[in-house]
Amino acid sequence: MRGLASSGTIPFGGGVHVLLEHSNRGKQSLGLDLASEEGLDILYRLAKTCDVFLTNKLPSVRTKLKIDIDDIRAHNPDIIYVRGTGHGERGPDADRGSYDSLAYWCRAGIALGVKRHDDVPPPPAPAFGDSIGAMTIAGGIMGALFHRERTGEATTVDVSLLGTGIWSMGGAMALSLQFRQGWAAGPPGRPSGNPLVSTYRTKDDRFISLCCLQAGKYWREACQVLGRPELADDERFADAAAITTNAGAAGELVAEAFAERTLDEWRERFAPFSGQWAVVQDTLEAAADPQTVANGYVVDCATADGTPFQLAAAPVQFGEQSAQPRRAPEFNEHGDAILGELGLDMDTIVDLKVRGVVA
Repeated sequence: MRGLASSGTIPFGGGVHVLLEHSNRGKQSLGLDLASEEGLDILYRLAKTCDVFLTNKLPSVRTKLKIDIDDIRAHNPDIIYVRGTGHGERGPDADRGSYDSLAYWCRAGIALGVKRHDDVPPPPAPAFGDSIGAMTIAGGIMGALFHRERTGEATTVDVSLLGTGIWSMGGAMALSLQFRQGWAAGPPGRPSGNPLVSTYRTKDDRFISLCCLQAGKYWREACQVLGRPELADDERFADAAAITTNAGAAGELVAEAFAERTLDEWRERFAPFSGQWAVVQDTLEAAADPQTVANGYVVDCATADGTPFQLAAAPVQFGEQSAQPRRAPEFNEHGDAILGELGLDMDTIVDLKVRGVVA
């Protein structure tokens, strides 16, 4: 991530590399040459002090670097060994590298699941699948720690971008397997229609999404909010079955109603509505959303020199408090301190630096 920023591949402005900060918050940094015997020895000494060893290296690279499970557990048999991969530990592509845009987005079926035009859509955000995969890894690690605490067994944890993507598409996957029809070819088994489960354009070219799964329950109230009370007594929409049968006509009428007012007007009219709805927002709007602010879903942070910036908070809260992120480390920022904690004196550390074993 640091290298991509310095090469200009990733935007970097305002004195803050926010993508580096997002994925490296709160970490410590030690630059270590694992191709050297002394560098590898330092890693093993670190492993003795740790509960978890996490790597995203491919199987062949782990073997080459001597950091595979047997190598690490030779120095700490109780350590939990965690592998984050592109395609999983087994199979013909286990030793092939990947990115979230490939294994998570394209290979798992998500890209075709959202395809609407001739072009295959890219992921909606940088590191989209990586962030979801990372949260999955975090949950797996917590489960493994709990398992070890209860049973004494140190297990392994495996999470792949492909597996996480398939899980993200789990509902579609279940229906596809049941009806033997790929989701991209059309949602198999989906009901013929519900006008209250759709997205509609407003007068000022914004969008409101409705997701009232119980059409019969919410239809009369929705008609009032939409300014079409007469539709509630229309025999074409007399009950849930009738609404489903005439969903096309109902949807056109709902769309016409939405096109008559602006987003702000609809916000006001829908405020008391008991059904489920949301404004289609961009990321800046989501950050300023009253619910985001009230729950601390975006948090303040600062770089090492005090430059302020903001990040999305970790989505899990403990004790009703949002996680307060510490900044990402500078490269090798904690090298001397980590080596000192391992018992190395300053003369030894300087010698290691001179010989390129540590940064």
